[in-house]
Amino acid sequence: MAARKTTKKPNVSADELKKYYRDMLLVRRFEEKAGQLYGMGLIGGFCHLYIGQEAVVVGLEATAEEGDKRITTYRDHGHMLACGMDPDGVMAELTGRKGGYSKGKGGSMHMFSREKDFYGGHGIVGANVPLGAGLALADQYKGNGRVTFTYFGDGAANQGQVYETFNMAALWKLPVVFVIENNQYAMGTSQKRSTSTPEIYTRGEAFGIPGEAVDGMDVLAVKEAGAKAVAHCRKGDGPYILEVKTYRYRGHSMSDPAKYRTREEVQKMRDEKDCIEHVRELLLEGKHASEEDLKAIDKEIKDVVNKSAEFAKESAEPDVSELWTDIYVEDTREDA
Repeated sequence: MAARKTTKKPNVSADELKKYYRDMLLVRRFEEKAGQLYGMGLIGGFCHLYIGQEAVVVGLEATAEEGDKRITTYRDHGHMLACGMDPDGVMAELTGRKGGYSKGKGGSMHMFSREKDFYGGHGIVGANVPLGAGLALADQYKGNGRVTFTYFGDGAANQGQVYETFNMAALWKLPVVFVIENNQYAMGTSQKRSTSTPEIYTRGEAFGIPGEAVDGMDVLAVKEAGAKAVAHCRKGDGPYILEVKTYRYRGHSMSDPAKYRTREEVQKMRDEKDCIEHVRELLLEGKHASEEDLKAIDKEIKDVVNKSAEFAKESAEPDVSELWTDIYVEDTREDA
C-alpha cells in the first residue's frame, strides 16, 4: 500500500513513533479479529468497529496524564485499548463472557474501567457528552488538574444536549476536551446532507469555546493539536473543541452494508491516507526501523490479539445469579 509521503520531520522521538505504530496496529488487528468473531456468531448484538480511525485516540492518549478521564460512544474498543485496558478483558466482554470488564453483562457498548479512568462506552447518541462534563466538574471541584476527553461523532454533534453541555462547560470553565470524531458519515448520512456547518468545531464560538479542525488520519497532527487543547484546559481556561476529521473503513456497524458510499472512495482513503501506513513510512524513511522490525511488531500484535480471542472463547459465561449484581437499587419487596 502506498502511503502519502511527508517532508515534515516527526515532532516526536523514534521510540514514540514506534509506540504509536504499535498502538494503532493493536487497535486495527483487534478490530479485525472482533469482526471475525462477530461473523462466527461469537459476538452478539451490535458491534461498531474503529478500523481507519486509530490515529484519533492514539494521538490524544499521547497527551494524557495519569488520572485524566475519557468517555465515548459505542465505537469504543479503540479507546479502551489505547488507554491501556487489557485486550483479554475487552474481547471477553465483547463475547459476553465472565472474564470481561463488565463480567459479560455490558457487551460492546457498555464496559468500564475505573482503574484506567475509562467511563464507557454509551449506546445513546450524544448522551455521554453531558456525562463527560460531569466528570470534568468533579475534577475541577477537587482541584486536581485533571482533564476529561469527551468523544462523540459528527452525527451526535447535531444533538441538543451537546449544546446545553457546551453552554454549561463554558460558563463553569470546565477542563474538558470535546473531541468530535468526524468520520463523515454518522450512521449512514454524509455530513454534507445532515449538517449545515462545514466546520463543526466552529459551533463552539457561540459559547466562547475555542477549537480547531485537525487531520485525524495523521497521528502526529492529532497529538500536536491535542497537546494544545489539553494545555488550555489544564490552565483553567475552560473547554476546548477538537474536530478530528477521520474516516472509518467499515460500515456504521457490522450489520451495515455501507451502500451510501463507493468502494472506490474507501479504497482511495486506504491507499492515500491510511494512518498506520503513514507512520510505517516515517519509520522506514527515517531509518528508525527496518522491514524486519515492523514485521516483528506485527507478529507480536497478532499474538496478543489471538491470545485475547482464545481467552474469550475459554472464559465461562456469566452465571444467572449475576443478573442481581451491580444494580442501582436493591429489591426490598417481601415477595421478591
